Amino acid sequence: MKDLVAAALVAAKERGRDVADVPLTAIAATAGISRSTLLRRLGGSRAALDEAVRRAGVDPGGRPPVRERAIEAAARLVAERGLAGVTLDAVAVRADCSLPSLHTVFEGRDGLLAAVFERYSALPGLEALAADPPERLEDTVRALHAAFVAAFVDEPRIVPAVFADLLGRPDGPASRLMTANLPRLLDGFDRLLLPHVRAGRLRPLPTALLAQLLIGPLLNHVLMRPVLEPVLGAGLPSMDEAVEIFAEAYLRAVAVPAA
Repeated sequence: MKDLVAAALVAAKERGRDVADVPLTAIAATAGISRSTLLRRLGGSRAALDEAVRRAGVDPGGRPPVRERAIEAAARLVAERGLAGVTLDAVAVRADCSLPSLHTVFEGRDGLLAAVFERYSALPGLEALAADPPERLEDTVRALHAAFVAAFVDEPRIVPAVFADLLGRPDGPASRLMTANLPRLLDGFDRLLLPHVRAGRLRPLPTALLAQLLIGPLLNHVLMRPVLEPVLGAGLPSMDEAVEIFAEAYLRAVAVPAA
């Protein structure tokens, strides 16, 4: 049975799914046997395989996949405790899965945090925008601001936790996340901003600086807003108004005036 459990775990990992969600045909192929042979060795039902996988310390699933439960649980924990407070033990408890399951699916804590960042950071919104960019520079800038605001304020709020860890621990997991994803982030900005640079609508600055000028003031505002709101009250612009103000300021700073 050990060889069948191993084949089931390999097939599940290759597909990013729980063992219970992997067809027996795929498990048989991984084990190098036919489906009928697999069923015969299991006594005619996959229940024996699921139980053997469970005894090996891995949740066979049948509910939402371990991957989905773990990403959601880890994201909530990041929002509550920060990156430093997230352990695989805590995620396993919150996701109701085993530690071996997490290691099988994510290959460790960094892999799990990378999956959380992939889902809840600004990266998905940036790449979706780059795939179908607005024609006008002004609309592009406003859409970029809106995408990053959404990443900062939508629940679970993992982006503020990433920046807090980045500032507090320059060699911590947030630094590794940013380093790994920086090429994709810059590629998104390249696709959105470089056409306007080439057309003479934006100053020919390095993409990294164009991105920092766009995100930096907005990031500062969003991170400080929880402190500003109780003090300024109605005197603080709404988030939508603030986005418009920052977009106009960015355009004044880097847009080339029309001749």
